[in-house]
Amino acid sequence: MSPAAATPPTAAVVGGGPAGLIAAETLASAGVSVTVFDQRASFGRKFLLAGRGGLNITHSEDFDSLLGRYGNRRSALEHVVRAFSPDDLREWCAGLGEPTFVGTSGRVFPESFKATPLLRAWLARLDGLGVKFATRHHWNGWVSSDGGSLRFAAAGEDHAEVLVAPDITIFALGGASWPRVSSDGGWLDHFVNAGVATVPFAPTNCGVQRQWTPVMVERFAGHPLKNIAIDVAGCSVRGDAMVTRSGLEGGPVYAHSARLRELLQADKHWSMKIDLRPDLAHNRVVDQLTKARRPKDSVSTWLRKAGVDKVRVALLREATGNAIPTVVDDLAGLIKALPLAGEAMMPIDRAISTAGGISFDALDNRLMLQSRPGIFLAGEMLDWEAPTGGYLLQACFSSGVAAANGALVWHDENARS
Repeated sequence: MSPAAATPPTAAVVGGGPAGLIAAETLASAGVSVTVFDQRASFGRKFLLAGRGGLNITHSEDFDSLLGRYGNRRSALEHVVRAFSPDDLREWCAGLGEPTFVGTSGRVFPESFKATPLLRAWLARLDGLGVKFATRHHWNGWVSSDGGSLRFAAAGEDHAEVLVAPDITIFALGGASWPRVSSDGGWLDHFVNAGVATVPFAPTNCGVQRQWTPVMVERFAGHPLKNIAIDVAGCSVRGDAMVTRSGLEGGPVYAHSARLRELLQADKHWSMKIDLRPDLAHNRVVDQLTKARRPKDSVSTWLRKAGVDKVRVALLREATGNAIPTVVDDLAGLIKALPLAGEAMMPIDRAISTAGGISFDALDNRLMLQSRPGIFLAGEMLDWEAPTGGYLLQACFSSGVAAANGALVWHDENARS
């Protein structure tokens, strides 16, 4: 920003989630006149939903491991996350009166464990910085005649169209997986029509669909699978899963979302192997099965005595067409690597997040659209994905800061030229 500027530059931030609000704060702290537009009546609705079970805001693992969680978008996001790191995010939380702590899994939470106090303090800070808030404003694309002015449909009896021509625009419109809070990806067509490179949305951090037998649905839908390990393409993740009426949900399934999608694209089906007893080696499972076996026992009774619960037995029946092997070594092998397959992921509206959106090929390293100078993008509307565990929010915050800082540099360069 040029010190010689007679009036402060103006910025429109479109989207009132974490990426948009942190971008607004960064701009306003540098003296920019900022207005945040959102189509809902309040801000941070998805942020509040994310905090219902405890707001996992980032992760404490070493930085290189954390970067690896962003998969094939690591190189695109590395400079972004370095510029506003997990330590920076924790310091920012503390500055809002919400110190953080590290949980037993390495996940980081505010001490209150909630999103509401943090969001309330944050909005008060933004108000103190002079940030203006325009709720119930739905972005309807650009004014084609100048290519930069924004068109909004404002709520009200007359449904008036509002035209805004800011010096800087930052879009932080979210992905497509939370339609109930208007994060439905409906904005994508405006970018497609503008010739911006995009990637179709796909569900991630989501479960898989499988056609269970009626018995499985009636007796075991809603039952947890505690302490299992799921292997997809040679990568194993441990945790708890849940049998649902239409498939399988839970952390170790979500962690494989990208790999499962790749299998679906290549082979028209997903496949995995489930270790039902990950704490025991194959030979220990053999020992337990051998000791538990009695000649008159049914297979179900035998397995129960060997420590295999009913839902695991049901999975064994599903995978074998109710022909569970009775040869001990074969059964132990099945318990340690139960094959399961299906033909679809859960739909996007059942996903925690989405891959796809605006391609990084459309952006420069400041997160500015190469085809539209002065327009910057942040958050889940960009084509990246990460597992749950604080990685999603970390990248949203980091990209919001990066987009805002990129916008400040860009505006200063143009003001001097």
